Amino acid sequence: MNVGEQLVSSYLRYIRNCEFIQANLYTVEAQGEIDVVGIDLKQKKVYICEVAIHLTTGLQYVKDKRPNNVQKLTDKFSRDIEYAAKYFAEYERHFMLWSPIVKDSQGQAQYNQLGHLAEIKANIKAKYGIELECIVNESFQACLKELRLFAAAQTAELQCPLLRLLQIEELLGVHVARIATNKQLLAKGQAEHGDAALQQVGLTI
Repeated sequence: MNVGEQLVSSYLRYIRNCEFIQANLYTVEAQGEIDVVGIDLKQKKVYICEVAIHLTTGLQYVKDKRPNNVQKLTDKFSRDIEYAAKYFAEYERHFMLWSPIVKDSQGQAQYNQLGHLAEIKANIKAKYGIELECIVNESFQACLKELRLFAAAQTAELQCPLLRLLQIEELLGVHVARIATNKQLLAKGQAEHGDAALQQVGLTI
């Protein structure tokens, strides 16, 4: 499981309350693979997710050195939807594309990644009547922030390495900010009252 799939898996587990998570689910009939599947057994919801972590290039699949986002992702989600219809017929099904950086080429349609997403969504809507959820750009950042807030609120050690890292970063940030505040108060007290007076009340670091 790569870090992008781990991030999505963590979001489904801790924010969407999925009890069961499967990454890299191989679909035998379609001879394909779904990046992340999350199942909320209590609410009978299933989340079928494809994860594309392309950073400097933005969302960029190519074929024969030409952009191929629309065809590749339309085909991929078509297989996902047909698989879910067969095996999760009784569940409320959500189909999600997760990609942190999706660019707007400002007029060059073949390179306009946001335009590609619009085409993919339109294709899926026309073929299956399903609204594809695209977690990209600001919405991706918002989900990452949700995970950070969740991690910051936990006192027990989180077992997921990614969430543990976020927990360390957030709690360390609080601790360092507290140290900085104490230093500022000490410096202010020294300027106003002198070291001797502060030592009498224990205001030393």
